[in-house]
Amino acid sequence: MSLFYLTLISINGFLMSVLALALQYKHLLSALLSLEAMTVNLFIMLFLMMDNIMLSGETSLIFITLGACEASLGLSILVSMIRVRGNDYVSSFSTQKC
Repeated sequence: MSLFYLTLISINGFLMSVLALALQYKHLLSALLSLEAMTVNLFIMLFLMMDNIMLSGETSLIFITLGACEASLGLSILVSMIRVRGNDYVSSFSTQKC
């Protein structure tokens, strides 16, 4: 029964992170934190749903590795944007030139 509650908590956390991403998109850091919360909740759901499958450990390891790579890439983009622009506003993305 505790797996059911953990699944409900992770689904609720995923939906709350989607809501936070939809409502607080002014700063890049808040968007990155929402995306990281989505990744962690998806990892928990994947680990719970694939409990009986033989390759669940390898799949979960690959997923959490991709989540860590996504977080490091997002933070490096955030640091470079703050160095170039001086702020982390998402609205300043449209003013960048190629």
